[in-house]
Amino acid sequence: MATVTTNAFKPGLKLLIDGEPCSIVATEFVKPGKGQAFNRVRMRKLRDGRMRDRTFRSGEHVTLAEVVELELQYVYSEAGHWFFMDSKSYEQYTADAAAVGDAAKWLVEQSSIQATLWNGGIIAVSLPAAVTLAVRGTAPGVRGDTVSGGSKEAVLQTGTTVRVPLFVEPGERIRISTRTGEYLGREKA
Repeated sequence: MATVTTNAFKPGLKLLIDGEPCSIVATEFVKPGKGQAFNRVRMRKLRDGRMRDRTFRSGEHVTLAEVVELELQYVYSEAGHWFFMDSKSYEQYTADAAAVGDAAKWLVEQSSIQATLWNGGIIAVSLPAAVTLAVRGTAPGVRGDTVSGGSKEAVLQTGTTVRVPLFVEPGERIRISTRTGEYLGREKA
């Protein structure tokens, strides 16, 4: 396996720490007045997204995590597993609920996602910042005593419920933020 020294640390670098793939979020080189220099590193575990802090001695060798980032197409889900396909090689990959996480609320068949693969399996799924989904149903919009434009609940084609403005009707396609679940606007024609 390939190794790297601490002087090559930078945000985005993938390391293998205690058998877990991690991505460096921030790194700080510290040279105290007395003693050996060291690197203070903040990392995110790629499997579960938890943050972790660790200190490395200057010049220490660390193993690189052999992870691959691929753009895949969502095909279908069944019995707690999600199936994805590489559009170029037609190779199929399977992900479990831990790897897909909250992205499951926004996945529509044939949508593109960014997958992180480690040891041949998907460990994380990333969506674009916003997705366009069809509104399956909403309550009728009733104007009332609203100070700042009212909102109502809408059920999307994925079954997820979000808050939308009163003017949104069933059948319309709307843009939703995948990070916050907020309504961003109608689909541009």
